[in-house]
Amino acid sequence: MANVTESIGILQFALNATVTQQQVIANNISNLNTPNYQADKVSFESSLSQALKSGGVARIETLPEGLASGTNGNNVSLPTETTLMMKNNLENQTLDNAISGQFTIFSDALNA
Repeated sequence: MANVTESIGILQFALNATVTQQQVIANNISNLNTPNYQADKVSFESSLSQALKSGGVARIETLPEGLASGTNGNNVSLPTETTLMMKNNLENQTLDNAISGQFTIFSDALNA
């Protein structure tokens, strides 16, 4: 039972990170034409991996995307953000399915 609840906690953390990533992508796209705006990205995979290995705490961090700026100082790339959005949506769906599967296991264990 502990493994199921631990898995659900890890999956919930990752799901929260994809929600944060979606918000950051939406903010980047909404600032597509804002002079000097610098796009951000969310990083959590390496932090989660390290936390799982060493038992530490994983963090969701927002970092600069680091793309080159255009003539108005803005570095938002609509093709890049669209690609990130599609990737993020797939990750979100995968995590949602995984969490649903864990709850099914948990429910089956309670009903056994």
